[in-house]
Amino acid sequence: MFTESKFTIIAGAGPTGLTVARQLQRHGVPFRILEKSPHPFGGSRGKGLQPRTLEVLDDLGLIARFQQSGSDYPALRVHRPDGQIVEWRMDELHEPTPAVPYPNRLMVPQWRTSELLADGVPVEFGVGVDAVEQDAGGVRVTLDTGEVVTARYLVGADGGRSTVRRALGVEFLGATHEDERMVIADVRLTGLDREHWHVWPGADGFRLGLCPLPGEGEWWQLTGPPTETPVPELVAAVDPSISVTEVAWTSRFRANMRMASRFRAGNVFLAGDAAHVHSPAGGQGLNTGIQDGYNLGWKLATGNDALLDTYEAERLPVAADVLGISTELHRRHVAQEEDAMRRDDPALRQLALNYRGGPLAAEHRAAPGLVRAGDRAPDAPLGDGRRIFDLLRGPHATLLVFGRPGTVPEMPATVPAHHVTAAEAKDAYDVPESALILIRPDNYVGCATQDPRDVLDYLKLIGG
Repeated sequence: MFTESKFTIIAGAGPTGLTVARQLQRHGVPFRILEKSPHPFGGSRGKGLQPRTLEVLDDLGLIARFQQSGSDYPALRVHRPDGQIVEWRMDELHEPTPAVPYPNRLMVPQWRTSELLADGVPVEFGVGVDAVEQDAGGVRVTLDTGEVVTARYLVGADGGRSTVRRALGVEFLGATHEDERMVIADVRLTGLDREHWHVWPGADGFRLGLCPLPGEGEWWQLTGPPTETPVPELVAAVDPSISVTEVAWTSRFRANMRMASRFRAGNVFLAGDAAHVHSPAGGQGLNTGIQDGYNLGWKLATGNDALLDTYEAERLPVAADVLGISTELHRRHVAQEEDAMRRDDPALRQLALNYRGGPLAAEHRAAPGLVRAGDRAPDAPLGDGRRIFDLLRGPHATLLVFGRPGTVPEMPATVPAHHVTAAEAKDAYDVPESALILIRPDNYVGCATQDPRDVLDYLKLIGG
């Protein structure tokens, strides 16, 4: 293991911590990723990957494997108490567009998401954090194995009960609703078609849900109200013709909606559930955590203290907004509103989340178009068989040169520059004539200008 304080410790090997690790790995930055559990997570829990997360996975070179492991969300089949069956979708399936190649949520069990993200990442299982101290030499971390390690940075991605957050004394603001609970389980069964997500509402509210999971084994995710009734009996109570043959992972969820008061304390950073916990309504928590890791990882790789300050400045407001959305959906469930399971709000896809007005959004154009500094970088065909995303894929920043803006700055070897002439690409970026668009390593528009000096100044800011 490392003996110098030039590496990062990541506490927690869930999707958030693994995303940080992959970002550091491809930048060639040393790290240790620790997981307190002795084995990988084995449940389906957070099963929905939003379109923006799929773009992150594309950039990480993993999208094909996730698509092979996942499926579109099926239509709901609602078995009403009066015997009627109603079918509808939580959200209609959307067609890909030049700017949005992955417009639909992808269902992938969380255990598989973690497995794919962990492939090639050296996770140390059965190792947790006991104590954290900071001084001028770095972050001193005491592990539950007795080992004491000094690292340059520590990332607390160790869940809602984060040891790292508690060691820092960071407040976890919000509320836990002990009376709002739910049981979740992974089961095998017979007697039910796998073409639908089956839901049984009751006279007094939700009774049971069974969602077919993609992958081998024909597993289902069961959701239901808290009860001591064995799962097979719970299912038989709604339909005696369904027979549960196996029960694997089981968890009891309680409504917990909280957010850390800060995401950075010295050289320690909080991400994912350690920074914010959500209701599962809307499928926002896991996705927000992955994007925390995506934002933080490249900044850690630079070692630039001012740049690292932008992690909290960018991600805390986003987490607060997302928490508000998921909490509102949860409240609709509790109130038993008729359309409580609708998921057609475009905000849930997370494509419109942006950092406009933030410390890394440098918009210098007098009349910017629809796509501005701080926005997600759209995709588009380039007319030669390639796409914008092909140019962006990797750990580097990228300069897109639209039209003829005049002088093009001489870029560092690590920052490729591409002349973009395809009409569809100009439309996607809403650039009618010319512009210099610098895309950050996490594929957000960083600088938009017509002056090459702005580009060079921005590269100094992000360490490009």
